[in-house]
Formats: sequence, structure tokens, C-alpha cells
Amino acid sequence: MQRRDRKNLQFRYLLWLYKTTKEEFDRIERKFTQVAIDRKLLRSMAGQEDALRLKGEMTSGKFIKDFEDYIDKKEKEGVKLKFEGKRLKPEYYHLSLKLEAIEKAIVEEFGRRGLRGIKTLYEHEMRRRIIEAREHQ
Repeated sequence: MQRRDRKNLQFRYLLWLYKTTKEEFDRIERKFTQVAIDRKLLRSMAGQEDALRLKGEMTSGKFIKDFEDYIDKKEKEGVKLKFEGKRLKPEYYHLSLKLEAIEKAIVEEFGRRGLRGIKTLYEHEMRRRIIEAREHQ
């Protein structure tokens, strides 16, 4: 096998490892980033709701309460996936170590530029999935 072919196989394998591990890691971490954004949205919506209520206009209190419940549920799910009591779950800790080791291996084989390239490919793929997603088909 030629050197270039071997490097291509290594790159594809490391790309696959990064993608699958990062997806699993992100499934947990996104709960927390989404909750932070959802709470900002909720504060904004609640402020608008208060202004409408003062004017005597129609309000959406039930929907805001439902959104608040949704946020609380998402946060509890995230905590359950990441923690056992106050400690990290062993599975989550292992996943974070694995991702770190994969990134290190990528840097060793392809340099920091290679790691940036793989991260960029991953991010483009995740954004593409979001844009192309079809809701409740």
C-alpha cells in the first residue's frame, strides 16, 4: 500500500472516530447549552408577557409555563446523563477522555491544521443536518 493511501485511511478513520465520539459527547453537552439559551428566551418572553398583561392585552401564560417546564425537563435530562450525584458519570468522563485522546492522535498524525480541518468538517456536517432537517414528516 502506498504511503498516501495509508495516510488517507488513517485520516478517514480518525475523522470517523472524531465524528462518532463528538456526536455522543455533544448529545449530552447540548442539553446544557440549549438550556442556557432557552432560559434567555424565556426571560425575554416573560418580560414581553408582563408588558402585555399590564396593557390588558391577550397573554400566553400557559405557553410560557409549558416552555418553562420543557426547559426544566431538558436540564434534568442533561444532569442525569452527565452526573451521578455531584460527580461526573464514569461513562461521560470516559467519553471526554476518549475525545481528548482522538484529538491528540489527530494532531500527532496531521498537525493542528489537520485537527482544525476535521473540526471544520464536523461543524459543517452538523449545520447541514440542521438546515436539511424535516420536522415531523
